Amino acid sequence: MIGTENLKENWELVVKKVSDRFGGGEQLDLDVIIYLIGVQELGVGAKQFQKDEKVNLMHIAICRLLEPYGYYEFDFFDDEGWPHYKVKEQLPVLKPGEQSVLMKEAVVQYFSEKGLV
Repeated sequence: MIGTENLKENWELVVKKVSDRFGGGEQLDLDVIIYLIGVQELGVGAKQFQKDEKVNLMHIAICRLLEPYGYYEFDFFDDEGWPHYKVKEQLPVLKPGEQSVLMKEAVVQYFSEKGLV
């Protein structure tokens, strides 16, 4: 787990970099960053997605983000190129603030792996 101060600094750096690139002058929040990670993981580039596809993109991102924590494992790509994951371990019951910290930590780790933080 990343230390609280280090997480805060790294999270702010991720938000700044992603917002500068995709935010059009606005600061992006956690949900939008998760959505963008889903788009990145799908790998089809910029296009218009339908509402159900947007939900699926966020699911892909969450699975990918929590994969290093042992909660999900990549399973396969379907015929349309969408990645599918299987549950390895059930997520523990977390309070909303704890969920947010876990996801921010996972996002920072993701961007660290990509060499952006």
